[in-house]
Amino acid sequence: MRTRSLGLVVSVAWVAVLGGQARLPPDIHPQSLSRLPPLQRSALDDDGKRIWDYVAGAGRTMPNTGPAPVSMYSPKAAEPIHVLNQYLRKTVVGSRYFELSALIAAREFDQQYEWSGHEPAGLRAGLEQSVIDVVKFNKDVTGLIEKDATVIRLGRALFRDHKVSPELWAKTVELFGHQGAVEITAIMGDYTMAAVMLTAVDQQLPPERKALLPPR
Repeated sequence: MRTRSLGLVVSVAWVAVLGGQARLPPDIHPQSLSRLPPLQRSALDDDGKRIWDYVAGAGRTMPNTGPAPVSMYSPKAAEPIHVLNQYLRKTVVGSRYFELSALIAAREFDQQYEWSGHEPAGLRAGLEQSVIDVVKFNKDVTGLIEKDATVIRLGRALFRDHKVSPELWAKTVELFGHQGAVEITAIMGDYTMAAVMLTAVDQQLPPERKALLPPR
């Protein structure tokens, strides 16, 4: 009887995890799913309210989770962060390489919330699952088209070696131009900042979002 009871408890716990009902860490707010309690627009001054409306979007509400509500705790930082991100989404290298660059940063910081949003976005932007999996599972870039392989090599050089060889930079410029090379780097930097902020507040996934990033 005891064995059967234990098995039932384990089964119920496993179903709860699969259903996104795993118990939250004790310092996580149930609404924001982070270490920060939800910020209210009414608590901000007039300039803060202006920035809130700009970041949320005209006529829209601020999401409960993610980088935007975190950055709004510092409205003067939130505004330029949003300006930069919105510009980079229109990068000269296109949405496909925007998403690949964002995914590279998310993988290097093992940032589940960031990854789980950008893997589906990458697929919508035309990234093949096979390319995404090279980043996700830290595979060799052999066999990828030259542009994809170069962006991944650049990200790994930046995050792991903390230096970029003359040959790798020259190849990036050759393939994407000077502006493109700089913007790819800026996208990785932008999503590094988001990854650091999300990690600091231990942002959890909402129940409806599937965790797509496996442990290393």
